[in-house]
Amino acid sequence: MRIGAHVSIASGVHKAVGRELDVGGTCGQIFTHSPQVWQSPNIDPEEAASFLEQTEAKLDGPWVIHASYLVNLATPKDDLRAKSVESMQEEVDAAETLGIPYVNVHLGAHTGAGVEGGIENAAGTLDELDIPEDVTVLVESDAGSGTKLGGQFEHLASVLDQSDQDLEVCLDTAHAFAAGYDLSTPEAVDKTVAEFDNVIGLDNLACMHLNDSKHDVGTNKDEHAHLGEGLIGADGIGAVLSHDALRDRPFVLETPREDDRGFEWNIQRAKELREA
Repeated sequence: MRIGAHVSIASGVHKAVGRELDVGGTCGQIFTHSPQVWQSPNIDPEEAASFLEQTEAKLDGPWVIHASYLVNLATPKDDLRAKSVESMQEEVDAAETLGIPYVNVHLGAHTGAGVEGGIENAAGTLDELDIPEDVTVLVESDAGSGTKLGGQFEHLASVLDQSDQDLEVCLDTAHAFAAGYDLSTPEAVDKTVAEFDNVIGLDNLACMHLNDSKHDVGTNKDEHAHLGEGLIGADGIGAVLSHDALRDRPFVLETPREDDRGFEWNIQRAKELREA
């Protein structure tokens, strides 16, 4: 199983590999800078070389870069769109430097442009990027609150269809659950996977964010829980991990660090639930 966690790059991006190994991960995810501010990645060439060397020697991969939370692909505002394009371009260029195949991003909020307008904006924003040949942008499923897009599989499918870029999808279990796609039983997982395949296509699913949810299905509330201890529960998380159509995808955890448990506990828990 390819499974890992979102780890810090504090003191240098090369430190991420050791942190991933420390929690038992074989793949992982990083921010290239604080996700709460507009900031350019500052990647030292020697640190990048060390990151590449360690990754090749010690991890199965892949790594994923998560884009800044400030990026809003769906915005109708020209200034925010320009900042989002600049930030995303820097992320895909950083991915190329680090040998990372994926940059993951939320579609953002249409803020009054409407769903169709927001989807058109998102596809157009992505089309402004010069994406390196070995890098793919992943659009992530969302919990769907307010005017945010990505809560419905149709939103993601429409962006893939309208964009000229070769995009793929990251499915977040907590987000999908909050958006109304039940994952709490093996039968529910089967139904949701079938709907994903029908609307988006499983061949477009590159990565999974594996998180339980503190809130019930369809609440549009995005708050992650330890695996098997939220409203998706042990049966649902186990069914996701063992599902024939999902089990070979890379799983990246964004579970909380609370109750004296962190990523190491959740990765071990995932292994147990997969085998249950």
